[in-house]
Amino acid sequence: MPTGRIASFDAQRGLGMITPDGSQEPIMFHCIEIADGSRSIEEGTTVRYVEGLKLGRSEAFAVTQLL
Repeated sequence: MPTGRIASFDAQRGLGMITPDGSQEPIMFHCIEIADGSRSIEEGTTVRYVEGLKLGRSEAFAVTQLL
């Protein structure tokens, strides 16, 4: 599973961006993909995720905070 850091998260929209480790190209995720069910995550948090396609673009799924 790829890892990265939360670059941004807009709680009102429920959308965030992950900067993958070893890449500058961010990947988007929706708050329903936060695995612990919290619907919110802090910027700078290190995460692991599954990358897939949704509506023709790359998105992160099963976003899990790493301790």
